[in-house]
Amino acid sequence: MNESPVLRLDGVHKSYALGTPAELEVLHGIDLTLDRGEFTALIGPSGSGKSTLLNVMGLLDRPTTGEVWIAGAASARLDEAQRTQLRGRTIGFVFQYHYLLPEFTALENVMMPMMAAHGRPDRAMRETAGGLLAEVGLADRAHHKANDLSGGQQQRVAIARALAMSPALVLADEPSGNLDTQSADAVFDLLRKVNEVQKTTFLIVTHDPRLARRCDRIIELVDGRIVNDRPNVREMHQADALDQTPSGYASGNPEGSRAANGVTAFVPSNRTHSSNCAGSTARK
Repeated sequence: MNESPVLRLDGVHKSYALGTPAELEVLHGIDLTLDRGEFTALIGPSGSGKSTLLNVMGLLDRPTTGEVWIAGAASARLDEAQRTQLRGRTIGFVFQYHYLLPEFTALENVMMPMMAAHGRPDRAMRETAGGLLAEVGLADRAHHKANDLSGGQQQRVAIARALAMSPALVLADEPSGNLDTQSADAVFDLLRKVNEVQKTTFLIVTHDPRLARRCDRIIELVDGRIVNDRPNVREMHQADALDQTPSGYASGNPEGSRAANGVTAFVPSNRTHSSNCAGSTARK
């Protein structure tokens, strides 16, 4: 039996100010499928509808017409409580800004999706959150307040929070946009490692062509329409590149391999909680 796509959009349109002289259609009949384990970049100029599309994909907004399927479940006829439940079970979010709660520690921030789904914190939640922080290289920062962390560390906490409920799909909106190049590379490498180890599906919105070229598929959105959807064959994996060149770069293409940047290798943990909560409903 074939596995259902993690995400499927059928004929999705999105308009604002319906029935008024200011009515504006932002998305024009989007058809899109993401399968388990895909690592995809979504690119396009500012104003092309990327954030609108991401909100529709993440069930943060409803399409005007069309259907959004998440892990085989149709969402159009669901009420808000049902949409929230489906989003919580299946989707994680990483935004350009981390949206951590500054009065809470890193550990407590990672626990937030689990608490939203299951209620008061317990030992299992703390163990899960602690394991995720270890996996993103922040075990020694678990009890630091969010404001006491660097920008790169805050974004890694946000990634751990997005993974707290073992999502099938992670939607990342410019996840490294506020970071310096080295921190951005470290965050990207972490997302890739999660993808490779856990087979989590990622859709990453980015304006950085260097990062887009390191994804396996590139979708280009222009004026609310998909104008290009192509596989992106990377020249070789990092290990192959390291075997063949002293610098660790793929031959003739330094963007073809992924720099380690000191990020702890992602090791799968035994997760206590098996469904995913969105963690944050903030929009851009």
